[in-house]
Amino acid sequence: MTDYKETLNLPKTAFPMKADLVRREPERLAKWEDAGLYERILAARAGAPLFVLHDGPPFANGDVHMGTALNKVLKDIVVKSQSMLGHRTPFVPGWDCHGLPIEFKVVKESRGLSPLEVRKRSEEYARKYIGIQRVQFKRLGVFGDWEHPYLTLDPAYEAEIVRAFAGLVEEGLVYQSKKPVYWSTGAQTALAEAEVEYADREDPAIFVKFPIVSGPLAGHASMAIWTTTPWTLPANVGIAVHPQHRYVAEKFRNRETGEVASFVIAQALVPAFTEATPWQVDGEPSPHSFAGSELAGALAQHPFLDRTARVIVADFVTLDTGTGSVHIAPGHGADDYVAGLENGLPLLSPVDDHGRFTEEAGVPVWAGRYVFDANKDVVELLRQRGALLGEQIYRHSYPHCWRSKTPVVFRAVEQFFIRIDALRARALAAIDTVQWVPAWGRNRIYGTVESRPDWCISRQRSWGVPLPVFYGADGKPILDAALVRRMADLFERDGTNLWFEKDDAWWSQALGLPAGSTRRNDTLDVWIDSGVSHQAVVRKRLGVERADVYLEATDQHRGWFQSSLLTSVALRGEAPYKTCVTHGFVVDKDTRKKVSKSAQGSYVKPMDAAHYIEKYGADIVRLWASSVEFTSEVPFSEESFALLADAYRQFRNVLRILLANSSGFTPGPDDFAGATLIDRWMRSRLQQVIESCRAAYAAYDFRKIFQTLNQFCTVDLSALYIDITKDRLYCDAADSPRRRATQAVMREAFRGLGALLAPILAFTADEAWEFAGEGESIHVELFPEPDPRQRNPEAEGEIEALLKLRGVIAQAVEPARQQKLIGNALEASVTLRLSDPAQLARLQSMQAELEEFFILSELHIEPGAETAASLTRTAFRKCERCWRYRAYVGQSAAHPDLCDRCEAVVTALEAKS
Repeated sequence: MTDYKETLNLPKTAFPMKADLVRREPERLAKWEDAGLYERILAARAGAPLFVLHDGPPFANGDVHMGTALNKVLKDIVVKSQSMLGHRTPFVPGWDCHGLPIEFKVVKESRGLSPLEVRKRSEEYARKYIGIQRVQFKRLGVFGDWEHPYLTLDPAYEAEIVRAFAGLVEEGLVYQSKKPVYWSTGAQTALAEAEVEYADREDPAIFVKFPIVSGPLAGHASMAIWTTTPWTLPANVGIAVHPQHRYVAEKFRNRETGEVASFVIAQALVPAFTEATPWQVDGEPSPHSFAGSELAGALAQHPFLDRTARVIVADFVTLDTGTGSVHIAPGHGADDYVAGLENGLPLLSPVDDHGRFTEEAGVPVWAGRYVFDANKDVVELLRQRGALLGEQIYRHSYPHCWRSKTPVVFRAVEQFFIRIDALRARALAAIDTVQWVPAWGRNRIYGTVESRPDWCISRQRSWGVPLPVFYGADGKPILDAALVRRMADLFERDGTNLWFEKDDAWWSQALGLPAGSTRRNDTLDVWIDSGVSHQAVVRKRLGVERADVYLEATDQHRGWFQSSLLTSVALRGEAPYKTCVTHGFVVDKDTRKKVSKSAQGSYVKPMDAAHYIEKYGADIVRLWASSVEFTSEVPFSEESFALLADAYRQFRNVLRILLANSSGFTPGPDDFAGATLIDRWMRSRLQQVIESCRAAYAAYDFRKIFQTLNQFCTVDLSALYIDITKDRLYCDAADSPRRRATQAVMREAFRGLGALLAPILAFTADEAWEFAGEGESIHVELFPEPDPRQRNPEAEGEIEALLKLRGVIAQAVEPARQQKLIGNALEASVTLRLSDPAQLARLQSMQAELEEFFILSELHIEPGAETAASLTRTAFRKCERCWRYRAYVGQSAAHPDLCDRCEAVVTALEAKS
């Protein structure tokens, strides 16, 4: 017996089976950088339609965690895929640099810094993390203009922020007012709505009486109110009732003390009041009720201060909880403020920047007391005064500062605002000019804009763009757009530190201001900073009116999506984006805990992207990003990455097999002359995959791409096509038409699969492309176009039918193998009986092709009453080259161990040598 191994056409490739991503990916990164790949991609698309995904800037603090990694990888998949779909796709990464988290960190580390020192240290801190995050994003394989990102701290960008403010002033949208805002007592600043998070806390919920001192009920009854914020009672100036709800002046008896008193309560809430307090109805319930509007104008005595509260009517009063009478403190609530304005009530807010009572609270011993600690003091004083009707512990969701984690107070402070009512209708209309992916994003942002109050844009911080407002000698703000633009020019030249470096006299001279003009150290809300990036980056730098895509997490419907929308509508009259894609938060698979920078202190499992990159490789992280349903919560765990590593190996191995089996193949005009049914089917199937993936990339449905390519690789290619054609590839003559056709198909499959995987497996696809000797990086290539001429419904139907017959044969082979009648299917002589005469006639002429398809040595096709298969052990001998059992083996004198095909191949090779 001769060893015929050397005569086989074995697969050949230097593309390694072992990925070794952790080592190889940095090497490929260096190659890309040395070659200027990003610039080469743009040059290759010169003249192509422009597609702009505008990068929502991550905050420049902390390492890149898995939530940020998901966001950046999804963006990169969009940019790479749109480039391969034929667009020119410049990507300008950016960073949000100002704001509370950085300043909070700097001030915490060094107390007593001047505002200018805070700013300089904050800039150093921000630039440090810009450098760190830039390296981490590049390590993820994200392409972009990394050497020229946009930074909200750059003087040129800061100038654009100030110019945008000038535009808002010019439109009459900016005003100053003293009204309640979210106030962080931990950071001593006003907060944007997006900087507020909610957490459960317990507070005292109390019922309090206000004796009525004017009107028909004067001296006969008390208004009874219910509140969960006792600390706001020093600012009480009114009591609101609903104009249409029915109220009663009910007589009650205290079950504990026997005291009898009359309280005005909403009739529907009397039972709840008696259940929550020691007071029960005394005698028969009052038969007389009256509308809340009849109470309007009455005065009630404040329970512990020398003033009265006026009863007013308000539609926001509900019968959900309490008494139907709401205590009104216009200095401490949005609804209260509006009601106070409408009714001419005074505005009191006796709380300082640290959340401590001032002397204005009216109780001297409370001055300097933190309001939440003072709740018990208020309750105790009410008890002493006989004004406390009942007390409970109330657990509720309460707003907290997202950075200091302290509970927020609603506090009236003089601030600057943008008039949302003047923008609302236009903003809501603009929302409906945008494609929202997923569709529910439209309703989420529509609802938040529809209900949004005026935008508080001033902050009591040092690290930010100065609020560019001067005040006249009368203390009134000078809101002049031309003046603001002159400030912007100075900032662009010298930076915004100038605001803190120069005094009022210098500024007055530089800007030509009247004598006595002054300025303050407030800064602009950072949502203005990032919100005007459509002007500073998309329009000014990229020359595009609207970005094609914004892509961020779901919290940005309240944040960047919205601040960008409002500023763009105000300044340009349209939405800044054509499409908004929303992804969910990354959460731990087991705890469902959200992954974020602010959670790092308490989170015990690794959340930094670097952990997973250094353990599995960036391509596995990218594969994870493509495999999840990113429009919902995105779970992750070590186990999920281990499973993805298996999927990755399948992709890599299929690329390697296709590459290895295509070795030595040189394309020619008759490549497909010897194509068989399985080849025609694979070409048709490839066109389906190309068409499906191109559509999914265009629709941002990356999970569908993962699923489509995973199915294509594991089933269509690996389990079927590669397995079925292995014999012809290894054993046919190297230049046989049938083998060349298969090599041509595999080359097409490699090129198609490699290109379609490239936006996801950025490193691996490019590595395989390089080993294929294709020249340029795969990222410079275009996706293949689906070729309708290669679609072959007939071949698809035939293969589907044959796969059913394959299952029938397997049902006969497996029992025979278990009974050790045969070792494998090649040792069997299979008889396939077909009940369909048309199918029988068609398949009887394809016997050799069917033996290959079913991977059998001997197949007999006969008519039968039902479709079934049976087998015996074949009487043929085994060919020592192809391992099939064939009738010819033993008949050749020269090569008695070979079948006729293998003998012909070996003889031809011998003749050549």
